[in-house]
Amino acid sequence: MLQHARELLAVRSPLDAELIVSEILGAWWGKRVPGGDVEEVIGEALVDHATAAGTPAALGLLIGMAYMGTPRQAAKAERAALDLMGNGVARPGWADHVGMVASEECFVSRDVYGDQDSVVCTYTYGGTERHALVVLVDRNKAGVFDPTDPFARATRVVRPPMPGMVRDAWVSSRVDDLLEQCRREGRENPLIRFEPLDPRDARALLLSALDVTDDTRDPPVNENFGSYHAFVRARVDILPPGGRLPDPPVYGHDRRATIAARFLASEEAGHLSDLSAASRCVDRIIDYGCTHDFGRPLRVSPVKCEMFLLDWLPRKVLLSPTEQEAVPHVLAAWVRWAGRRTGLPEEGIRVTLDALWDATAKFADAYRDPAAFGLDRAVVDRLLPDGDLEALPRRAFALPFLSGTHRRTGRHGYLDLSTLDPSDPDDRRVILEFEHPGGDEEHLDAHERLTRRLWDGEPPQLWDTAQSLLDVGYERHEILHRLIDVLDLHGDDPDALHEALRALRHEPAPE
Repeated sequence: MLQHARELLAVRSPLDAELIVSEILGAWWGKRVPGGDVEEVIGEALVDHATAAGTPAALGLLIGMAYMGTPRQAAKAERAALDLMGNGVARPGWADHVGMVASEECFVSRDVYGDQDSVVCTYTYGGTERHALVVLVDRNKAGVFDPTDPFARATRVVRPPMPGMVRDAWVSSRVDDLLEQCRREGRENPLIRFEPLDPRDARALLLSALDVTDDTRDPPVNENFGSYHAFVRARVDILPPGGRLPDPPVYGHDRRATIAARFLASEEAGHLSDLSAASRCVDRIIDYGCTHDFGRPLRVSPVKCEMFLLDWLPRKVLLSPTEQEAVPHVLAAWVRWAGRRTGLPEEGIRVTLDALWDATAKFADAYRDPAAFGLDRAVVDRLLPDGDLEALPRRAFALPFLSGTHRRTGRHGYLDLSTLDPSDPDDRRVILEFEHPGGDEEHLDAHERLTRRLWDGEPPQLWDTAQSLLDVGYERHEILHRLIDVLDLHGDDPDALHEALRALRHEPAPE
């Protein structure tokens, strides 16, 4: 990193210097280190290393970190830079101007669907070196689901609803050309709106979206985003405060039911033949919009339809065969009805329907009814009293013995496993006692704690780890005991548990 900082001695522009420092700071952005904070373990150690080096390049790096580092890094770097300058180390010519930036205007280029915002903020150094920062805010939660991935439904982690996350950022010095291109696209493309944005609102939007990105483990960002992360944070921080994001609307049961009733009574829903199945499907559509799309049930877009049909339903919802057949047609009617109610242009509705029908062709592969794997529907219903299809693999792994009549070990009579409810703690204990005959209470308690966590999916990495060990050849019972050992050691410390599970996932194959 200190060798990389030598480039700071070859540039004259404070903008170029800040981008170089941001690239260096981005070398560890998003990384995790066992037992510590990466910004402290690497970032603050870099300040100490540069201080000890005492070279002009090290001083340039410290000056940049005093502006773009974390608060602790910035304070350490500033003190160190002052000490080096006091000792006569030469500072680069751009040092007097770094961070001396003023914001000008903000704009936003939005698609009519509400999927993405491209926020454009312009800045100058006292009237010179005008440049624009462009930040892409994605209001969908992830990339489109890949239905060919056999483990995708079980391993994807669902994040809470959010106003957006930063996925990409870049800088342009050709500000006038950039703005003219955006204005032209807004005039010529009926699916794009380009308009001014209050800098205070831009700050609120970007800070919120950056926080979501930073708080997301392995966020789906552009591969070069880390290089811009510190620069983006620094530029957003100088926008004026005072903006506020709107709170998501609240949709209670009655309000959702009213929306469903109006849709089912509409002309768009008139061609649906099975109104009972349509009613259940539209309830899913509304629930998805309220819970997973920041309280926007009426919003429709190509990406949202694909994610609903190819990602959320296959992972989360147990559909009957009738509902499986009906849901694409109900969704198409919903697109027409909701799109017109929200003022979506006809071209936007047409593009959304085209994407929907493309996704429908993949839906049969993406949505695998448990019956297709030979699972008895009655067993599936017992494992999924909440209808959460995503939970099926891990619950079946935790409790594979749910059928058959067996003689009770050491007792009179028989045990009919099919009468037991695996969601009931008492019945669950009986099932575990059957699987571990002769096990002492402490041993059964440990299995019960693990089973409860697998049933609830908390933490998600627990099931990820079980699958990884299965993939390399470990037997189920050995996996259970390895997971129990980790829980016994780190079950009360989420960070330590996560790191221990990560290490366990990289266990070599058994001999």
